[in-house]
Amino acid sequence: MTAVGIRHPMLDGAEKATGALRYAGDLEIEGLAHAALQTSPHPHARVAAVNAEAALAAPGVLGVFWHGNMPANRYNSSIWFEGQEADEDETTFPPVVRHVGDRVAAVVATTREAAVAALALLDIRYEPLPACLAPEAADRDRGPLFEEDGTPTFRNPVAEQHFDRGDPDAGFAAATHVVETAIRTPKTHHCAIENHVALALPEPDGRICVLAPCQSVHAVQVVVARALGLKARDIHVVKTPIGGSFGGKAEPVLEPLVAEFARRLNRPVRLELDRHQTFTSTRMRSSTSTRIRTGFDASGRILARETETLIDIGAYVTGGNYLPGSMLQRHVRLYDIPAERYCGRAVYTNTPPTGAFRGYGSPQINAAGEIHLDIAARRAGFDPVTLRIRNAISPHAIEPYTGLDVGNARLRECIAEGARRFSWDMRRATSGGAGRFRTGTGMAAAAHINGCFPGSEEATTMTMALCADGRVEMVSALHDLGCGSNTTLAQIAAEVLSLRPTDIRIVDADTDRCGYDLGTRASRMTYIAGEATRRTAVLLVERIIQAAALLRNCAPDELRLGQAGVEDLRSGEVSRMAALAADLLGAGLDLPSATETYAAGANPSSHAAHFAAVEVDTLTGLVRVKDYLAVHDIGRAVNPMLVEGQIYGGVQIGIGYALFEDVANDMVTGRMAGDSFARYILANSLEMPMIEVHLIEAGEPTGPFGAKAVGEIATIPVAAAVVNAVNDALGSELTHLPLTPERVLAEMDPGNQ
Repeated sequence: MTAVGIRHPMLDGAEKATGALRYAGDLEIEGLAHAALQTSPHPHARVAAVNAEAALAAPGVLGVFWHGNMPANRYNSSIWFEGQEADEDETTFPPVVRHVGDRVAAVVATTREAAVAALALLDIRYEPLPACLAPEAADRDRGPLFEEDGTPTFRNPVAEQHFDRGDPDAGFAAATHVVETAIRTPKTHHCAIENHVALALPEPDGRICVLAPCQSVHAVQVVVARALGLKARDIHVVKTPIGGSFGGKAEPVLEPLVAEFARRLNRPVRLELDRHQTFTSTRMRSSTSTRIRTGFDASGRILARETETLIDIGAYVTGGNYLPGSMLQRHVRLYDIPAERYCGRAVYTNTPPTGAFRGYGSPQINAAGEIHLDIAARRAGFDPVTLRIRNAISPHAIEPYTGLDVGNARLRECIAEGARRFSWDMRRATSGGAGRFRTGTGMAAAAHINGCFPGSEEATTMTMALCADGRVEMVSALHDLGCGSNTTLAQIAAEVLSLRPTDIRIVDADTDRCGYDLGTRASRMTYIAGEATRRTAVLLVERIIQAAALLRNCAPDELRLGQAGVEDLRSGEVSRMAALAADLLGAGLDLPSATETYAAGANPSSHAAHFAAVEVDTLTGLVRVKDYLAVHDIGRAVNPMLVEGQIYGGVQIGIGYALFEDVANDMVTGRMAGDSFARYILANSLEMPMIEVHLIEAGEPTGPFGAKAVGEIATIPVAAAVVNAVNDALGSELTHLPLTPERVLAEMDPGNQ
């Protein structure tokens, strides 16, 4: 291997480090106008009137938009492709706002300063309505989701998923130990450095071009078209570089607005949110309340499990109707449990809407399951590592919900190797203590998917072509979110084509140039787009050899492609790619190209086991993570450096999830307490431990060069590992995330302080 398995720096790393890379907020377009957004101060209210007279008279103002003069088409911002059916309850500007931060109006002006100043001149009259802020109360407000005419009722549940396997009642009856716990996880925000932003401009052919840091140009295209009552072909979308997403830019939030502003004003318009609005007016991770009951035999074998989870999806459905099933799929991929009962319900509340956030339901259900399992192990007297190994899913097991083969799953190896490397037995023997500072050791396992198969449209179309300079251009709907996925794909192509990764030129996703792909989501880029890359590159090698054979008037099997170029096996003569391209063009021949559409036929599991050592200050309730090990079943690491980087970032998010992060919507006012970086607490560099990464590279036959995903699973087991370590230190059963100092102190027995 010359390219795969190499620690290659990101292709755009130098541009990012020097500031040369231009993000959507940096773009300058002639005649660019700027929009500013007015959002709701109420969690639920009717927008009775908007008087824009003073704002329209202000200097530089080009227009004021609100529900009275904007399209009223209902849409769902989470759809991926044209013709997809989804519950449609959102409009560009709703006549009834449903959360603090909901969209009310916008001013477009010649400068951003003028637009912001004019917002203060809007005279808006609200009629407040009763708000439902707690998911438990929302769950009691049951009824149909839509009236007969299609009007949304915003009643509950939005979605409900039931699953039964085997005979849970018999399993519980036969169990030696039965343990039940309740776990709560908070709403958390992505906290990408780049705020939400989008640009749009009219094109000469009458279409509207949208420029946005998005995760799927085709999703933006269909959502914008549906919101504005247009055809998808009327919208041209180009991805701009992304300054962080973690799922926050998976759904078009601003794009429908800015497209309509540009269409109506016939000029380019940019809408960029400030930090406060990015928190309150976009998307976040759903909160959950989960009850789990598990029955074990005397040896620790799980005989039955019952899970009920309530998911707060906020004000609009977006993709929340998929969450109960998504969480179930991950939940049953981890352990071999013969009898299972599951009920997941997603409910509306008058809080900001939720969406994808690095794992799409997995962090919530995994935290619940793995914290529960540790508490059960303590109550029943089992070692947490031994208990997990005893029940771990085996390679090529059939996942019971979808019936899919989990592939070459190496969960047991992750757990066993992690326990050995982390000196599990020794650390656990010294946990606790009687002084002010207590130490504890915890671990958690996790499973995640590789793509959306067997879901709709799980395919990638890729085109590769030899360029005149000898490099190869890749065109597909690729969306590097900043994590280096383009570099990984370039390495896969380079390996097949015997080139360097820097010889691969990747074109940013553009609906005019690339075939359909559902985007960067569901841990699918390396596994799905990577396999599409490999197959297309194999086909391009054939085309290059055929073209060279035509030029040399020889049989294709008399040539081969190697590191130096195309070698003539008869004479030993070698033509480098650039020379071959020049010769082909000189002979009037087309440069070779190849297009391949790869449709997934499998969805194996990625697995991980994480181990955490913590120190708890019993005086202040503060928790510090002192040491950390992440063991991942990666199949094969295409770029070990980028894999490690993904894991480091995932651990940071997970530690924040366990100890700090919570947008904290007030249950009376609906306002968000954590609505800025000053008020939303993250795990910063001082809170981060030393992190060791160990990769299990056993290969996955269906993945490119054996590779599987790491992007989302890197964060999934972290919170549970940290919480379990805290519970080990204190002998406690903390289950309400995040473990703020107040919650830690409240859980502790004052007599032990």
